[in-house]
Amino acid sequence: MLEHCGFVTLVGRSNVGKSTLLNRLIGQKISITSRKPQTTRSHLLGIKSNDNSQILYIDTPGLQKKSSNLISRYMNREIFNALVDVDVVVHVIEAMKWKQTDHEIMTRIQNTGKPLILAINKIDKIDQKSDLLTFIGKIEAASNYVDIIPLSAKTGKNIDLLEAQITRQLPPGEKQYPDDQISNRNERYFAAEFIREKLTRQLGDEVPYNISVVIDQFSEDERIITIHATIWVATSGQKRIVIGKDGEILKKIGIQARKDMEQMFGKKVFLETWVKIKKKWITNPSALKQFGYEN
Repeated sequence: MLEHCGFVTLVGRSNVGKSTLLNRLIGQKISITSRKPQTTRSHLLGIKSNDNSQILYIDTPGLQKKSSNLISRYMNREIFNALVDVDVVVHVIEAMKWKQTDHEIMTRIQNTGKPLILAINKIDKIDQKSDLLTFIGKIEAASNYVDIIPLSAKTGKNIDLLEAQITRQLPPGEKQYPDDQISNRNERYFAAEFIREKLTRQLGDEVPYNISVVIDQFSEDERIITIHATIWVATSGQKRIVIGKDGEILKKIGIQARKDMEQMFGKKVFLETWVKIKKKWITNPSALKQFGYEN
């Protein structure tokens, strides 16, 4: 049977559900999610293998309107680098919300010359379907998407339609990865991301953007995986918030992150975390490189 294989970039502004969509497409959690902006900082490759196709999904950060600091500029580079040498671009937006950033992204991806698919996410929140049809009609009249697919990454509605359309746009080609591989990232990456996800969900609006997680040790034997991680913050006040009273917050984050790790790795995990301060790391090129945010 003819095989199709190619790269598909998911792009969109923050909080439209790109990471949730990627997890739904892959069939398990590989990308961290949160209601806060900047949850995804680096692009992530998710691999979906079917009998006659292999789709290589690239999840990207949300477009940063304010790119005055180094981390925001890094994230925007990650987006546009992910548009190079791909076969299909999926533009993800939120139902009933077409903003200026969505228009800017559409304008940018139209210049790629690649097939463009618009995925309208979160339709499970829409009560009046006639409003959705009107919304789709306005976009269709002013765009050149090969298809516009309303869907819900949360419930799975119309995910099969999106995947079928993507497959039709892929070029013929042999699979590049084994069928059981779901990402090109290693276990250390996922361990750090799971910790950062719990921090982002647990803490207030400001602290998560000044946090980075580094895995200092990752060792494995037949029974257990041992992980030592450092949570880097920018101020002593942020350190106190992350630790919490009597270490309560840090303990809760560790328990939640360990559960995700054990589910992905299929083995018991012993996790120890430390919180350290590196002042103004978000504007420090050497610190960004140390934390894996600079090429």
